Amino acid sequence: MTTTHDERSAAAHAAAAPPRTRKARGGAARAERRLAALLLSPTLLVLALVIGYPVLAGFRESLFARGEGLDEDGFVVEGTRFVGFDNYTAVFGGDAADAFWNAFGNTTFFTFTTVVLETVIGVGMALIMHQAFRGRAFVRASILVPWAIPTAISGLLWRWIFQADGAANAVLRQQILWTADGFPAKLAVIIAEVWKTSPFIGLLVLAGLQMIPRDVYEAARVDGAGALQQFRSITLPLVKPALLVAVLFRMLDVLRMFDLPAVLIGVNQDSVETLTMIAWFEASNLRYGSAAAYATILFAYIALIAYLFVKLLGADIIGEARERTRREKRRRRPGPKAARRTAGPDEKAVAP
Repeated sequence: MTTTHDERSAAAHAAAAPPRTRKARGGAARAERRLAALLLSPTLLVLALVIGYPVLAGFRESLFARGEGLDEDGFVVEGTRFVGFDNYTAVFGGDAADAFWNAFGNTTFFTFTTVVLETVIGVGMALIMHQAFRGRAFVRASILVPWAIPTAISGLLWRWIFQADGAANAVLRQQILWTADGFPAKLAVIIAEVWKTSPFIGLLVLAGLQMIPRDVYEAARVDGAGALQQFRSITLPLVKPALLVAVLFRMLDVLRMFDLPAVLIGVNQDSVETLTMIAWFEASNLRYGSAAAYATILFAYIALIAYLFVKLLGADIIGEARERTRREKRRRRPGPKAARRTAGPDEKAVAP
C-alpha cells in the first residue's frame, strides 16, 4: 500500500498542529490571568490596607515596650523602647506564662466543644427546616431568632437565667453558682454560645440541602435505601462543602471569643478567660507591647487552625476544585511527544 505526497504532507501538518494550538491557548490563558489580576487589584489593595497593615503594625508593636509612670502633676509619662522578642518570651515562659496557658486551654476547649455541639444541633435544625409541613416558615423564623440577637444582649439574657435565683436553678432545683469562677461558668458559656450560634450552621446547611435534587432521594428509595442510609450516603456527601464552610467560620469566630464570656461571667475569671480577653486586659492597662504579642500569637494560632482544616478536611475555600479541574484538563491534553507517538504508527501503516 502506497501513499501520495499530499497525504504525507497532511499527516505532517496534523502532527505539527497541536504545538501551535497549545501556544495559542497558553497566550489566551496568560491574557485571562492578566485580566483577572487587573480586576482583583482594587480588592487586593483594600485587603492589604485593612488586613495586611494592621497585622504588620501589631507585630511591630509587639517588639516594643512602653514604660508608664506618673509625674508630680499626676500625668502619665510614657516611654517606648525596643525589646525584641522579650514580650513573647515573657508570654511563654515568664511571669505571664500561667495566665497565657490557661487562656490558651480555655480558648481551645471552647472551640472544640461548642463547634461539635453546634454542628450536630445545626444539622438537625437544617433537616427539620428542610421538611415540608404546615408552619415551616414560622419554624424557620423562630430558629433564626437566637442568631439575630446581639451577643451582648444574649449574654445579659443568659446571665439572668443563670443567676442564683434564676430560671436554671429553679428548673434543676439546685443552687449552682453558674456565674462564679469554676466549671459551671464554663458550662454556662458553652450553653449560651451553642444556643446562639447553632442556627448559623443550620442556615448554611439548609442552603446546601436545597441544592440537592429530589430525584436523587426518589431513586434511593426505589433502590430500597432507608432514611439513615440516605442520610449517610446522599445527604452528608452532598452538603459537605456547605457544612465545612460553616464549621470553619464558626471555628474562627470561637477562637476570637470575647464578648459573651465577658458579659455572662465577667473579665479576669480564670475559668472563662480567653486569649482575646487577656490581650484586651493588657491593652486596657497600657501594656501595648504584651497585648500585641498576645494578639499576634492568636493570629498565628487561628491561621494554623484554618490552614490545617482546609488541607486535611478538603474545604474548598481557596478554589482547589478549580485547580484540580485545570490539572485534569492538562493531563487529558496530549503533548507534542504524545502527538508524534500517535502519528508514528499511522505513518508507518500507510508507508509502502
